[in-house]
Amino acid sequence: MRRRDFMTLLGGAAMTWPLAARAQGSALDYPTHPITLIVPYAPGGGNDVLARGVAEPMSKALGQQIVIENHGGAGGSIGTRQVAKSAPDGYTLGLGGTGTLAIDPTLYPNAGYDPRKDFAPVGLIATSPLIILVNPSLPAHNVQELIALAKAQPGKLNYASAGRGSGIHLGTVLFALTAGIELTHVPYRGTGPALTDLLGGHVAIYFSSLPSAVGLVMDGKLRALGVTGLKRSAIFPDVPTVAEQGLPGFEAVLHYGIVAPAGTPRPIVDKLNAALRAALNSDEVHRRIATEGAEPLPTTPDEYAADIDREETKWSALVKKSGAKAN
Repeated sequence: MRRRDFMTLLGGAAMTWPLAARAQGSALDYPTHPITLIVPYAPGGGNDVLARGVAEPMSKALGQQIVIENHGGAGGSIGTRQVAKSAPDGYTLGLGGTGTLAIDPTLYPNAGYDPRKDFAPVGLIATSPLIILVNPSLPAHNVQELIALAKAQPGKLNYASAGRGSGIHLGTVLFALTAGIELTHVPYRGTGPALTDLLGGHVAIYFSSLPSAVGLVMDGKLRALGVTGLKRSAIFPDVPTVAEQGLPGFEAVLHYGIVAPAGTPRPIVDKLNAALRAALNSDEVHRRIATEGAEPLPTTPDEYAADIDREETKWSALVKKSGAKAN
């Protein structure tokens, strides 16, 4: 090697080493100031509750406050895009979920991020099933009777959703495809209006989040036919799963986790993951998550990356089959 080339190589290495050392040092010192956790939905919903439930114990473990910021809009894609474009230094995180990471990239042609390439997964928080609710006037008391009723009158039974392409919409699409039935979709702008029309008998079926269903089912205003997880819910222990009622292996659950921007140093991701896993081992966090009808699901960053890949593959295919497009 000529001396000039050697000196150039040496100089380049000399410049690169301090940068690498600084990055490693910042990872070892991390965090030195508060962290922002962006929730890409409005305050008060299930996503927000789960984020706040883990933020407090994670703050204690990390020695710095995690500040929740709500940036809703476009099905969660606006806030999620903001996370993807933030500096990869561990100080901006995002709440990821089935909607934002598995559905939105297909539902919104210009979502502005790739769920596999633009994030460094930190870890899953929890999973949550849905529950099939029907108006009591519907002559179906279990999933098998609902399927038989739908097969007897194809397309005549209608179902509500919280919007085209929502997890509730696509969970119902998956059910219909698996059961081999035809249902008519009636989209609403959120759970509240959908449940109001279900109570009024204007729609027959709604795949609801569990907390929204508790009071309505207990008061006999709506009938619960089945839960969409692989095991029964602690909130509705007497309601069998869909899989128990003639559709073996059926599962339509929503996943929630924490992601950082791609390029975030792995030592920082590992430190965040350790804090998250410690939080999920807390009895208090277990109780908070259970109130949302969810189940804690601690994972490694690599396990969460594999989960994002599987979920996007599954739900993007359903978006395409359903023909759903962003409103």
